[in-house]
Amino acid sequence: MISKRIAAGFIALGFLGFLDSSYLAAKYYFGTPINCSIFEGCNQVASSPYAVMFGLPVALYGVAYYLAIFIATIAALDAGSAKIFRLVSWATVLGLLASAYFTYLQAFVISAWCLYCLGSAAISTTLFVLGIMARRKLVAPTVVQRAEDHG
Repeated sequence: MISKRIAAGFIALGFLGFLDSSYLAAKYYFGTPINCSIFEGCNQVASSPYAVMFGLPVALYGVAYYLAIFIATIAALDAGSAKIFRLVSWATVLGLLASAYFTYLQAFVISAWCLYCLGSAAISTTLFVLGIMARRKLVAPTVVQRAEDHG
């Protein structure tokens, strides 16, 4: 069974991540500076060679990732599909790994911090934690059902 609270978290965080990444992607394509209030390194991070992968800005991959989380979660709820929701929960591992890598680059390679990138990392990490919770909730009824079937 899909937890509506966890799914609501996926939807809200997916939307926030989509907005965050869209802002950075728009700034990249329009070539305008990023308004960074806390850290001064946003533009340094965004203009580094690590801000582009395979000819596309990293932020655009974030847009696709968060939009996929958002849409797939809504689809899972609409269809009542635990399989789709389980797949979405596993996709959060990719987001966590990407965020860890980009945070590492900011800290140890670029030596600058981007507030929006850190926000995305926080969103990805929270999605990952929710993904673990979702998988536990999706597995628990199955284990109980199997025990009842054999008992």
